[in-house]
Amino acid sequence: MTSSITPRRRTFIVSAALTLLVTGLAVSGCAESAPDASSQQAGDGLLADHDLEGLDAAAIIERLDTMPVAQRPTDLMASIRPDSLLLSDDEGREAELPMPRDVVYVSVAPYLNETHECYYHSLTTCTGELASADISVTLTDDSGDVLVDDVLTTYDNGFVGLWVPRDLEATLTASYAGRSATTSVSTRSDDDATCITTLHLI
Repeated sequence: MTSSITPRRRTFIVSAALTLLVTGLAVSGCAESAPDASSQQAGDGLLADHDLEGLDAAAIIERLDTMPVAQRPTDLMASIRPDSLLLSDDEGREAELPMPRDVVYVSVAPYLNETHECYYHSLTTCTGELASADISVTLTDDSGDVLVDDVLTTYDNGFVGLWVPRDLEATLTASYAGRSATTSVSTRSDDDATCITTLHLI
């Protein structure tokens, strides 16, 4: 965890070294081709109008994912991909921000009774069943190293967010109220899921 990202134990940073990535390295990624002036201006306008100007992908994710559901903007879409954060609004404006080079943001929503299908986490529309719940989370890589072993409190949207190292195959276990569930997590491809809603606690 990094206190610079959140005031309580909600977003877990795997290594202390990743702090630098979350606070600054996200801006170092590059698009394959530079955007033209009009698209850049539209993207800047989108960020400014939603009070996100000057923030990198990690900071925007932190702000939107931890925001109370009732306060989330209804005219903004924010989709997390392994390599970028895609933003768009109801005026047709779009912005794309690179993710940190060495970590991927994976959102997890364990459930008891109800869930929804999800592949890429939407910061403004995805909601899970267990809001503000203390969930025991363990993440173990395929070598047996434990990367996360903590009790994390779900956000108001029912998710917890994990910054997971890239190029990883891991096992994620979540436990709550005497029930648990396990699933696999992969960060080896830019097509891997960033949203896990299949953890049925039994």
